[in-house]
Amino acid sequence: MLHGNMTVGVVGDEVIARVGPDRSEQALARPEARPMDFTGRPMRGWVTVSGTALAEDSVLEHWVTTALAFAGTLSPK
Repeated sequence: MLHGNMTVGVVGDEVIARVGPDRSEQALARPEARPMDFTGRPMRGWVTVSGTALAEDSVLEHWVTTALAFAGTLSPK
């Protein structure tokens, strides 16, 4: 959370990251990312990151940094 806004989370061995709608296409171009979908409808502006890719610290750092950058543009709750 950043100022009351969700940024990243853990689901099983994967990470969900809030990248924002404007960066979704760019985020989904990365091989470890796919649309976040819990209910059969992908959540716009969010991605799920493969757990196997997260073994690399640089991958985890990328997603956390990306999510924090987006959340930093949002109004505090």
